[in-house]
Amino acid sequence: MARSDLSTTTKGSLLIFDGDCGFCTSAVRWLEKNLPAMPEATPWQFLELEQYGLTPAEASERVWLITPGRGGIGRQYGGHLAVSALLRHQPSFALRLLGWMLRTPPFSLAAAGGYALVARYRHRLPGGTPACAVRRPLAE
Repeated sequence: MARSDLSTTTKGSLLIFDGDCGFCTSAVRWLEKNLPAMPEATPWQFLELEQYGLTPAEASERVWLITPGRGGIGRQYGGHLAVSALLRHQPSFALRLLGWMLRTPPFSLAAAGGYALVARYRHRLPGGTPACAVRRPLAE
């Protein structure tokens, strides 16, 4: 891929996040201001998730990056892998390198754990509200 094409690699991609979560919304707004190659970002509550192969439970637990593909949806990246894919499509070499590191062991293990920790406690982070808490289904 030519260097000049890097800023367009997010074209047609969609970043899906929890719009009821203040922390998530703040994080997406920060990314929109600071990343030169940012896909469209839409709260999952405004989408027909079935169209993207997701359920409300999946969409409320983690951020998703959906890339375009032949005839519609391409790849789905969730959680830390969505962050990794987003960074790998930036024009900055340092951000692309960080993106590759986030998906490569042993860094990917730490990234997955860190993402899970933030997702679990996002309601306690700055900008978070009780609505940000990830609810687990009750055992039947």
